[in-house]
Amino acid sequence: MKGLMQDWPLLVPKIIDHSAQYYGDREVVTRSIEGPIHRTNYAQIHSRARKVAKALTKHGIRLGDRVGTLAWNTWRHLEAWYGIVGIGAIYHTINPRLFPDQIAYIANHAEDRVIFVDMTFVPILEKIADQLKTVERFVILTDAAHMPKTALKNAVAYEDFIGAVDDDFAWSTFDENTACGLCYTSGTTGNPKGVLYSHRSNVLHALAGNCADAIGLKNVDTILPVVPMFHANAWSIAFAAPMVGAKIVNPGMKLDGPSIYELLETEKVTISAAVPTVWLMLLQHMESNNLKLSTLKRVTIGGSACPQSMIETFEYKYGVEVMHAWGMTEQNPIGTMAMMKAGMENLSREDRVKVKLKQGRPIFTVEMKIVDDAGKELPRDGKAFARLMVRGPAIASGYMKGEGGKDLDTGDVATLDPHGFMQITDRAKDVIKSGGEWISSIDIENMAVGHPAVAEAAVIGIAHPKWDERPLLICILKKDAKTTREDVLKYLDGKIAKWWMPDDVVFVDEIPHTATGKIQKTALREQFKSYKLPSAAA
Repeated sequence: MKGLMQDWPLLVPKIIDHSAQYYGDREVVTRSIEGPIHRTNYAQIHSRARKVAKALTKHGIRLGDRVGTLAWNTWRHLEAWYGIVGIGAIYHTINPRLFPDQIAYIANHAEDRVIFVDMTFVPILEKIADQLKTVERFVILTDAAHMPKTALKNAVAYEDFIGAVDDDFAWSTFDENTACGLCYTSGTTGNPKGVLYSHRSNVLHALAGNCADAIGLKNVDTILPVVPMFHANAWSIAFAAPMVGAKIVNPGMKLDGPSIYELLETEKVTISAAVPTVWLMLLQHMESNNLKLSTLKRVTIGGSACPQSMIETFEYKYGVEVMHAWGMTEQNPIGTMAMMKAGMENLSREDRVKVKLKQGRPIFTVEMKIVDDAGKELPRDGKAFARLMVRGPAIASGYMKGEGGKDLDTGDVATLDPHGFMQITDRAKDVIKSGGEWISSIDIENMAVGHPAVAEAAVIGIAHPKWDERPLLICILKKDAKTTREDVLKYLDGKIAKWWMPDDVVFVDEIPHTATGKIQKTALREQFKSYKLPSAAA
């Protein structure tokens, strides 16, 4: 026997409909790419999103078509997202921090037909325009007065694009499992892989993220999402905030400490979300200028492990609660939040920080377990550590045009304690995480061995006070060959993304290998555990 409930599909446009009707005057503030602070509200976002949908339909975009966005967090980017999904098309967020060839690869792999792009990223697309096989037009996210000169195909200013239509448009209807968003991993092993979110997964994840023991947004909150919309589905904030009518303050392209502090104070922000690198810049600016935080109550910190000193500074110097989070692009992305449980009220400061340092407890809709190499589940005793597996309605079952399985192997090694807290202890793969972004050690190695003097190369992550980790390139030279650190780095310049560039190069006589001939990176990490990067002392 089935329940007698109405059939109300979980579609993302319903979020902005609800927001416009019940929180229409709630502000969306942006530090615009053009410079000035821009103010709009959910009612206007809703109206202009329908114009985006109508304009896309006019230009032949249909159900299932992919529309790329290469843009910062702005009101226009938010409008574009809702307009794209409102016709059943798929927003494809492109990470500008990827190497240009990777951007071309994912745009072609996704078969993007249109790309919405901020002015700052137009030069990136101009360099690879001849490689973009399926893109028919580019919409520059600005107005006619600021429209840059460009040779991009059928380029048009966003305001002209939507100005040619009205907002008399009804959202398309389709199944809630219809694809909604597409976000590619950073290609830790080989080419990036596409994670394809559905309308249902986005709505459910936003609901779960708004639970009190997760990000827990309310209408009275003002949130500053420093995490970019092109990073891991914007941590679901683009859906969770409008769902409850929370005020959004978009930072645009200025993510430095002074700029973030200014917005926190002038817009009376109560909650924010960013990777540790951003918070480090903010804290350094505040401490250098003897500044305080007047309204900020909570910060979500994810993307890479949160340092203990950061937790202590926020909570005990500034009175701001830290919500340490962990997730993956494949998880929409929030997996866990390190929120205190009942019974922990009287923990000492030291023990409280120990709890906060863990990646936290799974939010509702996320199930997790740790398994050994044979697939056997290990105990949740806080001691056993093994491969972390997750599953749920907002977790990928596979990759676009690829394969998948019932449970997602996160590639991380973790423990689970009796209280439900998960803690990452190691990485199954040797990816390097710098400032919340992934760096592929394999790709750098493959490029480095192309140097005429390099016989073999290995890359490991070295602890860095600002970026969490930075790459160290370890090389064996060919017999009788000579080269320098500077020469190797010069060779890599232009072959990998600039932020992937190793912070140092060392030359050794031997690189340890496993019995199967693979580089033994655990041994290298032990060998170089006390190594200090030149940039760490800068």
